[in-house]
Amino acid sequence: MELFERLAYYGQQIVFMVYMRNKLGFTETEAGQLSGIFGGLIYLLPILGGTLADKWGFRRAFNIAFTILALGYFLIGSMGMTAFSSLYGGFSQYWLLVFFLVFTAFGGSFIKPSVLGTVAVTSTPETKSLGYAIYYWLVNVGAMVGPTIAYFVRESLGNEFVYMVSSLSCLAMLVVNILLYKEVRTANEGPTESLGKKITNLFVVLGNFKFMVFLLIYSLYWIIFWQEFIIVPYYVVDYIDPNYPYEILQSWAGAGAIILLQIPINRMTKNVKTPNAILLGFAMSSLIWVIIGIFPSVPTIAAGIIAFAIGEMIQAPRYYEYISEIAPPGQQGLFQGYAFLPIAIARFVGDPIGGWLYQTSKAAGKPEYVWWGLIGIGVG
Repeated sequence: MELFERLAYYGQQIVFMVYMRNKLGFTETEAGQLSGIFGGLIYLLPILGGTLADKWGFRRAFNIAFTILALGYFLIGSMGMTAFSSLYGGFSQYWLLVFFLVFTAFGGSFIKPSVLGTVAVTSTPETKSLGYAIYYWLVNVGAMVGPTIAYFVRESLGNEFVYMVSSLSCLAMLVVNILLYKEVRTANEGPTESLGKKITNLFVVLGNFKFMVFLLIYSLYWIIFWQEFIIVPYYVVDYIDPNYPYEILQSWAGAGAIILLQIPINRMTKNVKTPNAILLGFAMSSLIWVIIGIFPSVPTIAAGIIAFAIGEMIQAPRYYEYISEIAPPGQQGLFQGYAFLPIAIARFVGDPIGGWLYQTSKAAGKPEYVWWGLIGIGVG
């Protein structure tokens, strides 16, 4: 189910910015704002969605999630279809889309807690590591296959129909979940945390200065990553080739590299100390915009994305390890639960910055400035 949810998510994400501008008529800055709202909530809401998933059970949580996601993606795509233009004509297009995006993100908030919870409950101590490795691998398979499908759908039908494919993917998973998923909650599980307790824990985490500095540093890292979905599609369409399959370029160079190289990279860096591995990963990933900025082209964009992916492979496995090291004694589990916060922060902040940076550079007639702006963020 994680595979098909990620397929649906990354498939629509790669065309999101171009769809917002070229089909719905938003500016690049507005598209960045909308992307930030959706992406930020997708990674922030699981903190609270996990509480509801624990309370309801994973099967029910999956049913609710896939129902909302299927409807939400359909609504987002329908805004670009002439058949629905009269239905939406009396509404502010921007705020209507905000509503659809928030609604869809709420559905997505149940997926990660339910998938990771299922792995935790169904695996043994001996197989737990393998279970999470399979989860991470499937995320990247979805990140590669989803945009690939999106390209062929965009070419033959249009960007709005990419959202129909995402909707159908989630609808199919709803049917599979209803027919095949067996509730895995066990009788000896402890009581679940209340929503109020979750909010209290959030303030406990936010009050840890060292941890927050660490998360903010990581947020800068993820701001860089998500520009692959914010700026790269625009640049390829506007300055390289409007018909180029940028979806395949991003997904095969990024997720494809991780699928092929994750195990060898892990073996090569397994003896590197955790802080050094994180710094090395950051340095490697920062090369993405240096490589692209020197001479923006399809080969350099692909090389830059691969460089970022290698950096991600070096530091990602150490991220959770480092969190456990800096968390106060007895609070490791609590702090691990907020590991997705940097991505949420990066999406809320970085997507609007990316859209504004691209629009400003383009308006100035200096599109290459966008790469140097991103280099500045990476160096920072």
